[in-house]
Amino acid sequence: MNSGSPTINLPNNGQSANGGGSIQTPRVVPLTCHGHSRPVTHLSFSDMLPDDEYYLISACKDGNPMIRDGITGDWIGTFLGHKGAVWQARLSNDANLAATASADFSAKVWDTFTGECLQTLVHNHIVRTVTFAPNPTHIATGGPEKKLRVYDLAHSDTPMEIGTNVHTGTIKSLVWSDKNTIVSGSDDKKLRWWDIRSRELVSQFDMGEVVTSCELSPERTLISATAGKSAYFFDTQSMSLIKSITTEYELSCVALHQQTRKMIAGTSQDTWVRVYDYDTQAELEVYKGHHGSVWSVGFSPDGKLYATGSEDGTIKLWKYTNQPYGLWK
Repeated sequence: MNSGSPTINLPNNGQSANGGGSIQTPRVVPLTCHGHSRPVTHLSFSDMLPDDEYYLISACKDGNPMIRDGITGDWIGTFLGHKGAVWQARLSNDANLAATASADFSAKVWDTFTGECLQTLVHNHIVRTVTFAPNPTHIATGGPEKKLRVYDLAHSDTPMEIGTNVHTGTIKSLVWSDKNTIVSGSDDKKLRWWDIRSRELVSQFDMGEVVTSCELSPERTLISATAGKSAYFFDTQSMSLIKSITTEYELSCVALHQQTRKMIAGTSQDTWVRVYDYDTQAELEVYKGHHGSVWSVGFSPDGKLYATGSEDGTIKLWKYTNQPYGLWK
């Protein structure tokens, strides 16, 4: 890994929208994590680990994915080796491995302790998305080739191919929702559920617009997705739509805090982070601080903070608890 540590500072506070209500937390300034030199395209948290620790990985168009302490945002290391933009990055459940998807026609698997690249999985086109199985012996990738590849990391030279001639647009989002099911989101405006045992399509949902994000909740009970101005929430077991919420903005990402029933959303239209009431769909808050569109958002595994990644090249960590937490004392 790289050795010079990026810095963290405290920027301006958020501002309330339309006199809206509170998200149950006192207003605090977010932590800003510097280090990337181009837009942050994706970020993802690990599961909660022993000693109440967890990590955050970020993908960036600068080609240098980074791993950080999830609570403080402190930089741990940079994975060096890609020769193009990194579109997506994820950590295995135990945070021992990282997987990255890149414009250099490859996905890479990394050792998060040493920073060593363990495997380079060569593709015939850009790789836009990558996801780990619940058991991190397998990963899946997707992109403009319009097919889903599943790799057994012990035999990565012979990937399983799924969905060939079904997807008609670039696959930009993948979620391994349970042991045998992968969800794909595509430019063909469809969200699809695949059974990897049979390699068959088992369900699909017409989003009506290009799918801009698809993520698994920290509790692993919900799939959240965005398309156009709407956010969609699906039950992972039944694969059914639970609720959709339509906003005034073109959404790029969304995350739901299930306990407080608040939704955090980023948009391609401006630089703000918005908070919505999941039940009433009312816009409650607008937080300012980024200087570019917000492309990715996610709650920590304990739900006490959320992270946002932006076109401005920064990551911000926003406290989401009434109690002292991390660097917020």
